[in-house]
Amino acid sequence: MSEQAGADAFPLEQIQQALDQFRIDGWLLYDFRGSNVLARRVLRMEPREITSRRWFYWIPRQGEPAKLVHRIEPAVLDHLPGRRVEYLRWQELQQGLKELLAGAGQVAMEYSPFGAIPYVARVDAGTVELVRSLGPEVVSSGDLVQVFEATWTDQQWQLHQQAAESTVAAFDVAWQLICERLRTGRQVTELDVQAAIQEFLRKRRLVWEHPPIVAAGPHSADPHYEPSPESNAPIEPDQVVLIDLWAKVDSPQGVYSDLTCMAYTGSRIPDQVAELFAVVVEAREAAIALVERAFANQGTLYGWQVDDAAREVIAKAGYAEAFLHRTGHSIGREVHGNGANMDNLETHDSRRVLPGCCFSVEPGIYLPGQFGLRSEVNVFVDPGGTVHVTGRRQQEIQPLG
Repeated sequence: MSEQAGADAFPLEQIQQALDQFRIDGWLLYDFRGSNVLARRVLRMEPREITSRRWFYWIPRQGEPAKLVHRIEPAVLDHLPGRRVEYLRWQELQQGLKELLAGAGQVAMEYSPFGAIPYVARVDAGTVELVRSLGPEVVSSGDLVQVFEATWTDQQWQLHQQAAESTVAAFDVAWQLICERLRTGRQVTELDVQAAIQEFLRKRRLVWEHPPIVAAGPHSADPHYEPSPESNAPIEPDQVVLIDLWAKVDSPQGVYSDLTCMAYTGSRIPDQVAELFAVVVEAREAAIALVERAFANQGTLYGWQVDDAAREVIAKAGYAEAFLHRTGHSIGREVHGNGANMDNLETHDSRRVLPGCCFSVEPGIYLPGQFGLRSEVNVFVDPGGTVHVTGRRQQEIQPLG
């Protein structure tokens, strides 16, 4: 299945197969005024179509789905299969919900126990309480959402590779500009490099949500630094330069490539910088190796385990407190997608790493006031379980002297 909306027939059979695979009695999708973007995407609703009344769509593990809709907006789910139940009063809503869920033991919703994975938690606590009061146990739909929202089609995999080719090439444009300016004694700033990257990607018909990060010297120690007119700094000799850029092909099905590479504006990389970047590379490779082993052995792998694999390497080197973010995030039509993140720091991401999904692997070490180091590649697990790494798998910091 793909992240795309509306193009194909609604995949009822595949959803029921997934419910059977995950041993869940049914999936209850709910929305109120656009509160649940995940449900709306799974149900292939138009992004601009905002309804004003609550609706529910019940997909049982077996049998016919059912729609519970308000009489003011009875046609809101007419594009979906299943019988329609209408309500007017709130009492009728609760009674209709009770009838829909009769006999169900476990019901999946966009809910995360204890708010552990906020990316999934789109259903309010009161609605979860209501469903529980009717008898079922509410479980997270996190893995179901991945299957029907975060997996890629063959076309999207091809578009990602096309985007990756351009994003990799954009680093060479940036390094060349810095080298030329430093060699000729002309000033080059973070914003100069950012503009050059965007111009290059724009010519290749790529688009992006936010401009790339170009961080020189101490700015590289801030993982989310963004150059601006107020913070823009000149790139000077003997500095670490971190560039993090992301873009996708300008297509309705375009998905992102999101990469980070490092350079040093000198001919010799300082020992400390080289040694710490070697740790970052080792952490990156440990995470990738875990993914490869898991799928080679057809085992179950969770996002938090990939984070642990990278984090353990950096902790053993004595820099646990300098690794300030998760190891990676889901990648899709948004640069931060709706699949599993490689995270056991900010959240304990217990979602499975599933075939058909893509994510970043980007460990880092950040020393405030000095410099920061990060290496980011993208990992795509194809439907057959083969692990592909895209981007520049940088082994050493590139000297620009």
